[in-house]
Amino acid sequence: MNSNTTPQTPVLKSPLSEQPWLRTVALLVAGALQTLTFSPFNWWWLGPVSVALILLCCLPLASQKLFRAGWLAGLGLFGSGASWVYISISEHGNTSVPLAVILTVIFVAGLALFHGLAFWGWGKLAKDSTLRRLLLFPAVWILADWVRGWLMTGFPWLYLGTAHVDGPLGGFAPLLGVHGVTFLVTVSGCALIACWWLARNTRYASAGIVVVLALVPWITGPALSTVQWTTLDDEPTTFASMQGNIPQQIKWDPDFLRDQIVAYLELTEGHWDTDLILWPETAIPIPQDQAGKVIDHIGEALGEHSTLITGIPWYGFSDRIEDFTFHNSIMAIGNGGGIYHKQKLVPFGEYVPLQQWLRGLIGFFDLPMSSFSRGPSDQAPLDANGTNIMPFICYEVAYPDFVARNAGNAGLLLTISNDGWFGDSIGPLQHLQIARMRALETGRYMLRGTNNGVTAIIDHKGQLAETIPQFERAVLTGEVYSAQGSTPYMQTGSWPVLTLAAILIVFVRVRVIPKS
Repeated sequence: MNSNTTPQTPVLKSPLSEQPWLRTVALLVAGALQTLTFSPFNWWWLGPVSVALILLCCLPLASQKLFRAGWLAGLGLFGSGASWVYISISEHGNTSVPLAVILTVIFVAGLALFHGLAFWGWGKLAKDSTLRRLLLFPAVWILADWVRGWLMTGFPWLYLGTAHVDGPLGGFAPLLGVHGVTFLVTVSGCALIACWWLARNTRYASAGIVVVLALVPWITGPALSTVQWTTLDDEPTTFASMQGNIPQQIKWDPDFLRDQIVAYLELTEGHWDTDLILWPETAIPIPQDQAGKVIDHIGEALGEHSTLITGIPWYGFSDRIEDFTFHNSIMAIGNGGGIYHKQKLVPFGEYVPLQQWLRGLIGFFDLPMSSFSRGPSDQAPLDANGTNIMPFICYEVAYPDFVARNAGNAGLLLTISNDGWFGDSIGPLQHLQIARMRALETGRYMLRGTNNGVTAIIDHKGQLAETIPQFERAVLTGEVYSAQGSTPYMQTGSWPVLTLAAILIVFVRVRVIPKS
């Protein structure tokens, strides 16, 4: 043996990495475990376990095999956590069951490509070095999450950090945002494997140091949760939100449009003097230029100091593009005002990409109200009795930096949705949890109005102050508090965490690190 040869630490191997069929099963299970961290399961502690299981499968693999491994992990995650889109495609998209299954599989498999490409890049960056792979994994993971959140309109769903709205690392959300919390979760998973790896090679002191460092965020997180990053007003705002529970099958049926409006007017009886009243997404199911009498009636019924905010389609001339446009919108009526047009549109649900070729092929490409235009990016908050309220319509609340950037000029946040598209699946419960994370990141109350649940008041710590059951026609009432000030995350967005990830990649690539 050459005396100048540097001793190599044995590559970390396990039966999961050496048996292809077992590795395939383990990666699918590891991805599915992440779904269990989210609502309604809330087993947040499975996040690091899932990451550790993925690493056990992937660390010894040759770089060229990592794309498939990442794709399998993504398939496990999205197949278990996002396949609820099948309900909207099959039940509400006028699509046959076989075709709905095919479209759902394409959707899930397509999302899993983000993981596949990320793992491929991870292998290229780290080569075959176990140490480099451990150091780079958290950085590559959050950069892939970030790209998934905006590329081709984005799918900012199922971020590991979201689960910690109820977990020990939630205290970091106002500082670092959901991507920062995800980074800490993945670091913890890497630490589990690093400790095992070091202990196997009798490097017990090093393993002990890794344990101590890995535990620091889990110990300090609960303490950070007690910090008051924003200041709440002393005087509360009374609030009422109407949940109409309108079946999706009749939502856009012309024979039932009047009945829907009457249902919401009846639910509001006895609450017209409430400071702030909320109706959900497209609660008024006709465009504003045809709803003049309804809007006037609401204005006359409201108390002197009351404001009603409702979802409504909006058709009108746009000076920005010098043409008529159709929007999914929300407007304030009464002692306040303002109109907001949705910016983050859902593909196929609110607009059809390549519609000149896809329209008419199948029912799913011709859903009602799938011709909306994107709203401008510089929209002002709504005003309700002197309080600025920043609204987010449905899917928009899933975009962390978008919400943080727009929350600065508002004392309250508000989101309206119609999750009737997804039936009694876990999708609406995940949606609620995402809204809770946005409230935690911004230190502001989030008011959530939905057609069939979950309608809720979320406080500035991301906790549920009031809710009403799903799938019931009911009214939620309570008190909310406007907030002043900003959290650190609102001021910086995700850039500090993304920059750290980029620096880590450069450092590990440039720095001379042993290949194992």
